[in-house]
Amino acid sequence: MSEKTSHNDLPKIINPPPGPKAQEIINRDNKVISRSYVRFYPLVVKEVRENIVVDVDDNEYIDFNSGLAVLNIGRPKEVVDAIKRQVDEFLHYSLTDFYYEEAVTLAEKLTKIVPVNGEEKMVHFSNSGAEAIEAAIKLARYRTGRPYLISFIGSFHGRTYGAMSLTASKPVQRKGFSPLVPATVQVPYPYCYRCPFHLKYPECDLYCVDYIEEWILSKYVPPEEVAGIVIEPVQGEGGYVWPPPGYFEKLKKLTEKYGILFIDDEIQAGMGRTGKWFAIEHWNIKPDIMTLAKALASGLPLGAMIASKDIMTWERGSHASTFGGNPVSCAAALATIEYIEKHKLLENVNNVGDYILKRFKEIEENSNIIGDVRGKGFMIGVEIVKDKKTKEYGVKEAENIMIQSWKQGVAIITAGKSTLRIAPPLTMTKELAEKAIEIIERNIKITEKSMS
Repeated sequence: MSEKTSHNDLPKIINPPPGPKAQEIINRDNKVISRSYVRFYPLVVKEVRENIVVDVDDNEYIDFNSGLAVLNIGRPKEVVDAIKRQVDEFLHYSLTDFYYEEAVTLAEKLTKIVPVNGEEKMVHFSNSGAEAIEAAIKLARYRTGRPYLISFIGSFHGRTYGAMSLTASKPVQRKGFSPLVPATVQVPYPYCYRCPFHLKYPECDLYCVDYIEEWILSKYVPPEEVAGIVIEPVQGEGGYVWPPPGYFEKLKKLTEKYGILFIDDEIQAGMGRTGKWFAIEHWNIKPDIMTLAKALASGLPLGAMIASKDIMTWERGSHASTFGGNPVSCAAALATIEYIEKHKLLENVNNVGDYILKRFKEIEENSNIIGDVRGKGFMIGVEIVKDKKTKEYGVKEAENIMIQSWKQGVAIITAGKSTLRIAPPLTMTKELAEKAIEIIERNIKITEKSMS
């Protein structure tokens, strides 16, 4: 890995955040930036290095969120060099209307690693995850001639109108924007710790799949009118929720029974975050359509929707994007994939991820406010509760742990209502992870003590 940094003096808090330079920029931001943005805390970034975030007051934080799972490999020289080489050639020439090799080379690479159904695969490029979802919605309806789409409660697929109509993570993301895109239906996600049916796995026999057939497809949405089921293999914004063993196998059989397309949203879980290229691979499932973005180009805007040639049958002009597949973003994405392969980062994610999961499970055993620890690789959720028996969400408690950990040098964020989101870069070392865990553990104990 490049940009090796001594871990001896990390994290490093020189000026208690937010420092004077940060506060000045925040004051300016308040006057001109849309209020619709949500900031977890007043971190004003100046530089990103391998596993480290530096703010404008020169504080150095251990990165435990990867810029919302976008900076999976930080800012390695190889990716920066690839960007510079492309910038010296040309910045844009619209893949919608012309050709260039950078997009073709990246698409060829993606079709080799993306596990969608079909021998011949094709790629549609966009600018973001939401746009990739919009493309998947349009393709599913176009290919099947069916109107309905099913998504899941707790899901997050984006904030554009089609993507927002599938999203069901927080009411504020939909409040005030209706009417939404019609013919979209949400069903419960397999959130075993908080089962909406008040059942327990495995005795439940995965009733949450049966519910779709017995109560949705048999009561009011004709299965022959359902184009696709859109699902995150691991819920991201919903709380880093992992489905139980057997769930995806049963869901895939249901989609095959009724000719419904299985649409896999890997926007947050993909690109190695869970220890495999794509999270759905943990269940050996091949979706019909997959969407990617976030970490695909290491921070440059790029999304992708991949499907087999048999599914991607839409005609020329039916869907496109002026900036989708930008050559600079494509160069960055190709360098990102090559970097992950060259440095065997999937192995690192599995090894260090197992250690992180083990440590948090150990902390859970001696904690009265950790309700659940779940995950694989670098997509781990630590759910904070007020009481383990009632499972009442520990919203303020989780926020306090997050804020105090940040002030002490760990850039961690939350997901769902009260889950600590453990999502470091794929380059994270065990040594640095342990330093971050010690700080988080200390703040869990302090928060717990303050409740007694």
